Amino acid sequence: MSETTRAPVDVFEKARTHDRLEQLEAARQRDLLPYFRVLTSEAGPVVEMEGRETIMLGSNNYLGLTGDPRVKQAARDALETYGTGLTGSRLLNGTTPLHLELERELAEWMQTEEALVFTTGHQANVGCIGTILGPQDTVICDSADHASILDGCKLSGAKLRPFRHNQMPKLERMLERAAGDGGGVLVIVDGVFSMEGDLCDLPAIVELCGRYGARLMVDEAHAVGVLGERGAGASELYGLESSVDLRMGTFSKSLASCGGFIAGPADVTEYLRIASRPFIFTASAVPAAVGAALEAVRVIRAEGPELMGRLLDNARYLREGLRGIGLRVIEPGRLPDGGEATTPVVPVMCGEDWQAVTLWKALYEAGVYTNVAIHPAVPPGGALLRTSLMATHEREHLDRALTIIEEVSAGFPDLPRAG
Repeated sequence: MSETTRAPVDVFEKARTHDRLEQLEAARQRDLLPYFRVLTSEAGPVVEMEGRETIMLGSNNYLGLTGDPRVKQAARDALETYGTGLTGSRLLNGTTPLHLELERELAEWMQTEEALVFTTGHQANVGCIGTILGPQDTVICDSADHASILDGCKLSGAKLRPFRHNQMPKLERMLERAAGDGGGVLVIVDGVFSMEGDLCDLPAIVELCGRYGARLMVDEAHAVGVLGERGAGASELYGLESSVDLRMGTFSKSLASCGGFIAGPADVTEYLRIASRPFIFTASAVPAAVGAALEAVRVIRAEGPELMGRLLDNARYLREGLRGIGLRVIEPGRLPDGGEATTPVVPVMCGEDWQAVTLWKALYEAGVYTNVAIHPAVPPGGALLRTSLMATHEREHLDRALTIIEEVSAGFPDLPRAG
């Protein structure tokens, strides 16, 4: 009997030796780990987290619809009608009338031929990009695009050509190079970038894609229910919906649920329906999630301008308040008419990772919750505290938060300052 040959490396070794291990352990020992904190109440403007009342400035519940009685009742109705789960994929036994109604509503709202609903937003991007593209194609991405976009690009095997965030000369250079790659070309950008809170330069991107014959996909996850008169996203805000080939959106922000969708031409969505592996081989979303998303879409289509107005007013108020206490915020950019491109994401620049984490902890202990973005989510030395607003925030919430932020940040003299 021959001697057994063992694998030369234990595949678990990376879990014990990865480059973040020392940093994570130090954060745990000092109770500075800003992730996996436990929420013990509804996701409103003021929440209970780990036994304390906290002003929530770190939620994507932009319109506050997770607590809307109509949305909650729709989730209950779906639960009572279809039970807790469908135990199968959309392809087999997992499609209900709720899915079909939701897809019709989304297509009408986005003003596209069709829409296709996925179980999660991540799967919507991975399932679309990984199916539309192949190894013979080229995909061009903004360096700040969401991780799910990059995962879809990797799955596709397409040649990836990233360009520096919102730098149009860099995008054009990638389009020039892609023209010689020999396959199809797809440009993918976020409508609102999730960490930076700024908008893509969609007019310039549309012009470049048209000039070089590339298709364009916009991830509207943080723009749906937020921007445009209908709340249809950045593509609507810029008046360029007909120039965007594919639009992706999620239910886990303004739509008060969990899931995602792709909206676009009927032939493309039908192809995804029968060819996208993440769509075909994933169980359908729980009925309550579909019911909640459907009702949220209907609420936004009926009442969106008022809700979005309150949300963006709150974002302006917080941004101006943070500037007023001397903190440096990432500017959201300008619209073609010269107005400020307000979004619900207002990031505060912190510099080094440890400074961001220790500031986060001091704010958390004082009663304000924010999100921390450190390397590799942002470039080295570019750590952020990401604050985000809701339509349901009252001025008293924001004033109290600003007072706390001013008092706490005074103890961090090395923070980047405005001006």
